[in-house]
Amino acid sequence: MNTIFILLALGVIAGLLSGMVGIGGGIIIVPALVYFLGYSQHQAQGTVLFMFLMPIGILGVYNYYQAGHVEWKTALIMASTFLIGSYFGSKISIAIDQTTLKKVFGVIILLLSLKMIFGK
Repeated sequence: MNTIFILLALGVIAGLLSGMVGIGGGIIIVPALVYFLGYSQHQAQGTVLFMFLMPIGILGVYNYYQAGHVEWKTALIMASTFLIGSYFGSKISIAIDQTTLKKVFGVIILLLSLKMIFGK
């Protein structure tokens, strides 16, 4: 039961962060749209979230599935709660002014970077 609770929490947290700051593939795409194409932070995040609606990972998933590296139950549990988190995260994001939202986005990227560089 603990595993399912953890998976549900991870799905919600990841969904909130995705909806709020377009995290994931958006770590590269969102800043590029803002700084190279002049999108507002809100436009960039909305655009990246729309991009995620496409089955962009289907071929990668197929390769991992073929190699036996897909945990379907885990993915389905987190996907369902990610959906809910993404909805509420986007509501929060839309209510925040662009300057604050850029700072939140930057802090999250910085913390993830530090964890990846100095973490185990």
